[in-house]
Amino acid sequence: MRYLVLALSAALLAIPAAGAAQDSAQRREWNRPAAPFRIADNLYYVGTQGLAAYLITDPAGHVLIDGGLPESAPLIAGNIRSLGFRLADVKYLLINHAHADHSGGLAELKRRSGARLVASAGDKADLESGRVAGRPEIFAGPPVRVDRVVGDGEMLRLGGTALTANLTPGHTRGCTSWSLQTKSGTILFACSLTVAGQNLLDDPTYPDAAADFRRTFARLKAMRADMFLNFHPEFFDLDGKRARQRAGEASAFIDPGELQRQVARAEAAFEAELARQQAAAKPRH
Repeated sequence: MRYLVLALSAALLAIPAAGAAQDSAQRREWNRPAAPFRIADNLYYVGTQGLAAYLITDPAGHVLIDGGLPESAPLIAGNIRSLGFRLADVKYLLINHAHADHSGGLAELKRRSGARLVASAGDKADLESGRVAGRPEIFAGPPVRVDRVVGDGEMLRLGGTALTANLTPGHTRGCTSWSLQTKSGTILFACSLTVAGQNLLDDPTYPDAAADFRRTFARLKAMRADMFLNFHPEFFDLDGKRARQRAGEASAFIDPGELQRQVARAEAAFEAELARQQAAAKPRH
């Protein structure tokens, strides 16, 4: 499968002069509107066609995971309203990693909702500066203040809803795979399954990237999830699963084996990219 995020990163790194045009076309594609829908239990999809965002509802208030691009914020807000929920009832904003295609809309969504932003220590500086250390401008988004920093294994509770922060760095230093227990089982919102142009060898801003990826793969292999979700819909065939759901398959998103398949594929792609970077770095005689 060809992932849009990888294509964009490769284009930007290989042809810097074409970056603005690539960015504009990619942003339009990612930001095409999508109809919101209920995935399972109290979990809803409220993102765009190319950028996932998830709403977890509770009588005590709601949790929104990810904000898409800056221009995605009105679409996400509209999707929440069209489901019959109030944006003002969103009490927490969560982020899976501090790249602008996921964090760019957080500042506006925070302004509209008054929600508190929760993030890992590893992503806090990038979120608050609006720049991702060591990465091209395409990864930067509007600065947004982090209200609460979560550590590995820390739980966020709101009413009867409890989300656990699983730190899985590599894609960024603070990549967080949130997990949620529902009646349908364990749901994992996974992070750090693509390299996306990350320098794995000698990036002074993130020298441990390769080691972090390997630790993350080992950790994810040891985890179990009944439902695997990601923040680029094509990564986990959201459209296909949604089509089966609409056709009457109530368990379309349930697949206890998907996490392990996704990790195996991600690890193989990582090792191939690491080998490529190592070969490119060798001096030619």
